[in-house]
Amino acid sequence: MKPSRQRQQPITRTIAVITDSCADIPPELAQQYGIYILPLQIRYSEGTFRDGVDIHPADIYRIQQNEMPGSSLPLGSDLEELLKKVAADGFKNAIALMMSSGLSGTYNLVRQSVDMAAEMGLNLKVYDTLTSSIGTGAIALQLSEYIENGMDFASACTEAEKLIRGTTVFFSVDTLEYLRKGGRIGKITAIAGSVLQIKPILAFAPDGQLSSVAKVRGRKLVIQSLIQLVQERYQPGRKFNLMVSDGGAAPELRAELEKKLAKAFPGFQHYYKSNIGATLSIYTGSGVLGAAIQYLDGE
Repeated sequence: MKPSRQRQQPITRTIAVITDSCADIPPELAQQYGIYILPLQIRYSEGTFRDGVDIHPADIYRIQQNEMPGSSLPLGSDLEELLKKVAADGFKNAIALMMSSGLSGTYNLVRQSVDMAAEMGLNLKVYDTLTSSIGTGAIALQLSEYIENGMDFASACTEAEKLIRGTTVFFSVDTLEYLRKGGRIGKITAIAGSVLQIKPILAFAPDGQLSSVAKVRGRKLVIQSLIQLVQERYQPGRKFNLMVSDGGAAPELRAELEKKLAKAFPGFQHYYKSNIGATLSIYTGSGVLGAAIQYLDGE
């Protein structure tokens, strides 16, 4: 995920921001913003690996040609080591922004570590972002910017809640087959989509579960539909960020989406861009396009 502008000054941080590998923030940008990343686990016939550490999206697409990989929660030992590092780095307060509990138990895992963090001298506040990928990543990046600009812990917690409420992500997949195999969507819907060559447009429901919000035929109509869905959420006069993502999609389609979305909504504060990471690629497959909007001024 790349911000729309390059930062020129060193970042001063007083509050640690933690998220998981499904936020799809590249390591160099996570380092620049001081964001701590907790990797999920991915398993297949050759073993178990850490998302973004020793397995990446291209690996998933290759593996899917022969078998369906699986994902699992972060290791408890990885979480403990991460919290130890946060405390050792001098932080007394930390905010954890985790992927939707409707897709993963990662939020509950981290929430259960609050007492452990306290024993390390770390005041940890944990949030279910009710989204994932560019949604969670943009929340983490925007909150990190607020903290850099001097926001205190109580205010940062309030802003985290606002950003969660104000972030809406839409994305298309070439097929629902991987979501079905991974237990994330009904089998009948998956069969209908594959037979009719329909491209489903998905979003996160209020409870963090995936829901279908549109269906189109052909990739060109996907871009039009994504922009229309953002338009339905757009409210002139409010401060907002834009986000786009892709996973193995044709580069020209990603570029077309970026350009058209920016033209349709030119008043954005930041334009975040990312690639779908390894864990989510298990369930989406290749060919994902996503667009999102994030409001910065609450509801």
